[in-house]
Amino acid sequence: MTTSHTPRAVADPTVRIPTTPTIEAPTAQAPTRQALGAAARAALRAPSVFNTQPWRWLVGPGPVLTLRADTNRHLVTTDPDGRLLLISCGAALHHARVALAAAGHAAEVVRLPDPTDPDLLATITVTGRRDPTPADAALAAAIPRRRTDRRAFGDEPVPADTLRRLRAAVEAQGTSLHEVRIDQMPMLSVVTAEAARAELADPAYRAELARWTNRPPGSRDGVPAASAVPQAPRRVQVRDHAVGGTPGLPVGAGFDLGATYAVLFGRADGARDWLAAGEALSALLLTAVAHGLATAPLSDPIELDWPRRLMRDLLAGVGEPYLVVRLGIPLGDEPPPPVPRRDPADVIEYLT
Repeated sequence: MTTSHTPRAVADPTVRIPTTPTIEAPTAQAPTRQALGAAARAALRAPSVFNTQPWRWLVGPGPVLTLRADTNRHLVTTDPDGRLLLISCGAALHHARVALAAAGHAAEVVRLPDPTDPDLLATITVTGRRDPTPADAALAAAIPRRRTDRRAFGDEPVPADTLRRLRAAVEAQGTSLHEVRIDQMPMLSVVTAEAARAELADPAYRAELARWTNRPPGSRDGVPAASAVPQAPRRVQVRDHAVGGTPGLPVGAGFDLGATYAVLFGRADGARDWLAAGEALSALLLTAVAHGLATAPLSDPIELDWPRRLMRDLLAGVGEPYLVVRLGIPLGDEPPPPVPRRDPADVIEYLT
């Protein structure tokens, strides 16, 4: 069993997700239980590093949904500190919140509630009914449509108004967003390429990458070659998910000239910050999809210590970088194929 490297954080039970005031208390346990199960199933579609889906959900007892880290899926070489594991789990947490809000449920969230149990990441308690907003519905509708698109994006830039909405969505989750300026693009490009080269020189990394890009039949996780693209000239290198194999998608005719590269960052670099960064990532990606954008998270520049230090320099030392996201106008109408998802029975447990 893999040992978790997730840092132990001091719980702060006063930290709550702002919610719409309760309209009425739940009138029946069964509908609430069904809603919690549906939220956990929606969270199965959240993005995760190498599509490891490193989370578990507990439904109940009562109107409570509990998120736990699945440390058996921790990438000990690529992600030794558990940073990407917690970002992945934070994205799943936000997906569940979105599903509950769209279904008309008010909820209270407590993050890292037990400092003696670092794998216990959050509890979501349904507190009553609320009227879902059009924004709730739009984000929930984006969940099944969101896919990581590694193909090249078009030359048309992302509209400024859309970028403002994306920044607001991220900031609402307590994280910040930096749009990489044109003069900073060479640094991002070099850092990403050199980080990828350093990782590929490590036999342990190559073995971990091979494990999660060559999954056995029926595993329902990992990154299949069907969603990978060939290596080609790009503004910023895209990770090769088909090393030694045949990518299933053409890279496309574009060169990402219109793409926006955005860095998720915050003031600190601990477990609570990484979890919040994952929630911000989910909010960013779902909002982008709702506005017709294609998206692709890039974790290469933050997986090793020295590239992460250079990314701090790119941020002018104002914060800790958590992840880079490539955003752009898709070329063509055909989305990339969906990646496999774990069986709900393997991830969601119902407690009495």
